[in-house]
Amino acid sequence: MWPLLSPGLVSGPAASPQLSCAGSAPRWGSSSGGSPCPEQPPRLLKAFPAWPPVPPRARKPWEKFRRGSKVQADRAKPDRAAMAGRCALRGALGPRCPSRWPRGWRLSLRPPGARLAHAGAAAQLQQEYDAVVIGAGHNGLVAAAYLQRAGLRTAVLERRHVLGGAAITEEIVPGFKFSRASYLLSLLRPQIYADLELQRHGLRVLPRDPYSFTPLLEDRSPPRSLLLGHDMAQTQQQIAQFSQKDAQAYPEYEAFMGRMVLALDPLLDAPPVDTAALGKGSLPQQLRNLQTLKPLLQAGLALGRQLPHYYEVLTAPISKILDRWFESEPLKATLATDAVIGAMASPHTPGSGYVLLHHVMGELEGRRGAWGYVAGGMGALSHAIAQAATARGAHIFADKAVCHVLLGRAGEARGVVLQDGTEVRSKLVLSNASPQITFLELIPQEQLPKDFVQRIRQLDTRSPVTKINVAVDRLPSFLAAPNARDGQALPHHQCSIHLNCEGTQLLHQAFTEAAQGHPSSRPMIELCIPSVLDPGLAPPGCHVVSLFTQYTPSVLAGGRCWDEQARNAYADTVFDCIEDYAPGFKASVIGRDILTPPDLERIFGLPGGNIFHGGMSLDQLYFARPVPSYSGYRSPIPGLYLCGSGAHPGGGVMGAAGRNAAQVAIKDFRHL
Repeated sequence: MWPLLSPGLVSGPAASPQLSCAGSAPRWGSSSGGSPCPEQPPRLLKAFPAWPPVPPRARKPWEKFRRGSKVQADRAKPDRAAMAGRCALRGALGPRCPSRWPRGWRLSLRPPGARLAHAGAAAQLQQEYDAVVIGAGHNGLVAAAYLQRAGLRTAVLERRHVLGGAAITEEIVPGFKFSRASYLLSLLRPQIYADLELQRHGLRVLPRDPYSFTPLLEDRSPPRSLLLGHDMAQTQQQIAQFSQKDAQAYPEYEAFMGRMVLALDPLLDAPPVDTAALGKGSLPQQLRNLQTLKPLLQAGLALGRQLPHYYEVLTAPISKILDRWFESEPLKATLATDAVIGAMASPHTPGSGYVLLHHVMGELEGRRGAWGYVAGGMGALSHAIAQAATARGAHIFADKAVCHVLLGRAGEARGVVLQDGTEVRSKLVLSNASPQITFLELIPQEQLPKDFVQRIRQLDTRSPVTKINVAVDRLPSFLAAPNARDGQALPHHQCSIHLNCEGTQLLHQAFTEAAQGHPSSRPMIELCIPSVLDPGLAPPGCHVVSLFTQYTPSVLAGGRCWDEQARNAYADTVFDCIEDYAPGFKASVIGRDILTPPDLERIFGLPGGNIFHGGMSLDQLYFARPVPSYSGYRSPIPGLYLCGSGAHPGGGVMGAAGRNAAQVAIKDFRHL
């Protein structure tokens, strides 16, 4: 399954730089929560991609993703070169990055309106297109690629200075390139890889094996840890440290979940069944409508006699399911993280099992459930999709904030109006923005059914997530798996490293604190170090660390907002926890970027900071996503389609919503 840098949002470990601001925030995606500072990207940030691409030269593989902008490149060179020189010098002397880094650094801001990404084949924005896509998140880019592939003249309009939505790479700390929001890839649909020829357009994914590491805090030396990988025999040996019974049960559990994923997989690639249309129209129309039941019937047949057991997985708390399979708490807690990640839910919350399934539905290189890093960061994925779209003639623009959707006399979508007053007319409009932004901000309320508006307002968008991006000058050394003397990466460093996961009760306790308005005192932490497999993300000897943490409420107890003090206090709590597992971590920190739920909403347009554009609970899935009767990507406004994560099948870097919505829109376009 992320436009503003505010005071305290980016900081060094000792003090947070004060950033000056100017201008006004775009209408859509803005939020009253958090800092009122509008987005001005940092001067030293290198965001990508830029079009047309720079002709290739002999350079390191990751450098092609750094050439997106010439804006301020010359200004930034002296500082960046000096810092890179220090890292290179220390890299020659030893494995660590310079320990005397200029900490507490400041960010200067680039001039307002500087263009970091622009149209592919277009010299300028045209007055009219067949289709306009609002937002260049990965789903919007996928939709544009399919629309253009079908022959529709398509434009994508992105409000930020960088394309990709939550799938971006940004250089927040000089020399360190972060997947600032989403950070792993698995769920992207195989058809999209193939149809858009993403590998030809530069996408390279780095698989991980092993993939999960859970170190423990316990009174023994050294503490134990749980390492999971694709070698089943080795994984069983790891589990056997805690339970022989669990080690024997694990292959069967994996097979059980695998069968369920295979059964449900076809449902991701088609619109949900339109139950309202089943009994309407002529007899031939009704027969055609019945064909939409095919994926649902196939799923039921595939599950067969096991259907009641699988139904329980979808509806029960994941803790109940895992208790039936296993007895060791570290294993259950590690598996439970996939059921609660991104969700304001506990392992004891009914329906949390589906979120676990959602996170194991992907694949990499034919391996089911595998997750990997994108070479160059997640922005490289968005770059590849955008390249696929522009190669066929799509026009993609950054810094083009949409103010509202143009409506015709009959109430149909006829294009969009930009914040500067420019009208762009089109026969179709697809919105990659959230349902709340699309229908509560871009469309006049009087044009929508009252019950529809009420349902959109009532969507559960609570988010427990605070994402912290950290630049460090060495790899963390865990008590449970200390580093070698040379400081080189060990197998567990490439994993998703789960901290505070000794048992499911710890996860429930963290959730309970946030439900009462308090950031977790011992939060669930998923720590990833993509630079272990992709060293070009950081200077030599240094690393980028992604901390996906929860639980943090959107609004603190007593109605308090997330100010700079609250942000840093929570980040300090997270760092203290990491220090318990890996002493010396805090001393290695060069800089950090703290994104609380209000920050995620303000910067990336995620409602409530929810990474899925809305909860993935059963009442907000399939027939009911975003709301009942409008789950098939069409909206109450003819010609307006929802193509983002707020539509079926939901969040994650999947692309299915963009592809499915484009196919529905193409079908309608051919009947105009």
